[in-house]
Amino acid sequence: MGFATGWLSQKALFPELFKEKPNDNTGIIVVIPAYDEPDITLVLDSLSSCKKPECSAEVIIIVNFGKDAGRQPVLNNRKCIENMEEWKRKNSSSFFRLFHYDAGSPAIKGWGVGLARKTGMDEALRRFDTLDNPEGVIVCLDADCTVHEDYFLSLEKELLNNRKVRACSLYFEHPLGNDPGPASPYWGIVLYELHLRYYVGALRAIGYPFAFHTVGSAMAVKAGEYMKVGGMNRRQAGEDFYFIQKLVQSGRYFSLNSTAVYPSPRQSHRVPFGTGATIGKLAEGAEQQFFTYNINAFRELEVLFAMKDDLFRSGKKEWDSLYDDLPPGLKYFLERDDWLLKLEEIRSNTASYESFSKRFFGWFNMFRIVRFMNSVHDEVYERKPVARAACDLLNHIGHDGVSDDALSLLKYFRQLDRESH
Repeated sequence: MGFATGWLSQKALFPELFKEKPNDNTGIIVVIPAYDEPDITLVLDSLSSCKKPECSAEVIIIVNFGKDAGRQPVLNNRKCIENMEEWKRKNSSSFFRLFHYDAGSPAIKGWGVGLARKTGMDEALRRFDTLDNPEGVIVCLDADCTVHEDYFLSLEKELLNNRKVRACSLYFEHPLGNDPGPASPYWGIVLYELHLRYYVGALRAIGYPFAFHTVGSAMAVKAGEYMKVGGMNRRQAGEDFYFIQKLVQSGRYFSLNSTAVYPSPRQSHRVPFGTGATIGKLAEGAEQQFFTYNINAFRELEVLFAMKDDLFRSGKKEWDSLYDDLPPGLKYFLERDDWLLKLEEIRSNTASYESFSKRFFGWFNMFRIVRFMNSVHDEVYERKPVARAACDLLNHIGHDGVSDDALSLLKYFRQLDRESH
């Protein structure tokens, strides 16, 4: 019986998918959900062009479709499987073993990318369980991605072989074509990626300790940690955000910046939000602008986070007074009674500042931050064009002299992310 046998018997949706046993030194398993992806060989070619790691590696592809899928996506799924099988025959000497599972349209409610990821990641966990290897790395990738040639080497060196860490977000860049100006079809992805980097950069600047990118095609976790946080969820969209939030709260999460994932900048209507959906909306509206959160909303959170020391050292009377010092958006978002009750709960269950801080950010986590942002932008602040907001952030952190056009800003924010941890 392996480290995850009991968990799998209770949590896995499917029995063992592949009868072939993993190699004894298997250390990395890449999981790819595939729906309506006839060009699946693009990601396989990219992976096979990578430098070979010392450990054995596997790639698991879960081909799936929901009950409402049209005729063409179903036909494309068949083409996807045919192309994979042909690729496997032609690339029998590939350094990674390729497995695929045709899930069809199972009688499970809500089949989508979350369930597809869960199916593949649970199977990867099962294979590491066979080896009794909780340190094995489960990697999430998408079928429309390519990767840097050091993809496997970086995962092996910085995650697999490092027992001090448990999971990570991988650095990513969307391909932008040769001329990604305002008239380019790539302009939407320039604005959207700048928004993603501005948001995480602003959280880092105000001292939020769990500011990481939450891109589903650019994350990895050790098998034991995957089991510890309850595995992947079944959400049809946003599954990556919810999963990563569980991982960062458990600690030992980091940004892996020595390699890169290149997600496709294509439009998509597979899910109601996220990269593909946002790019589709930008294209449909023929808009050259993307509006994001106002820097002043982040400044409000900075005030709150700076209160943490005083909140730990004080009591209910002082908390009531500190509530009066909160900026207007936070007072709109937080009722006084809720503020006092939550602080009393946190303080009564903590003996040290470290445990208080952990519980405090467990309360004001990424979910609450998103709720706060959406709330105050309905009533208190106006959203800003993303390039303007990005300039406001750079001024806030003392970075001057950067051009104010979106493409230059994106390149600068990419470099800042490369230098983060």
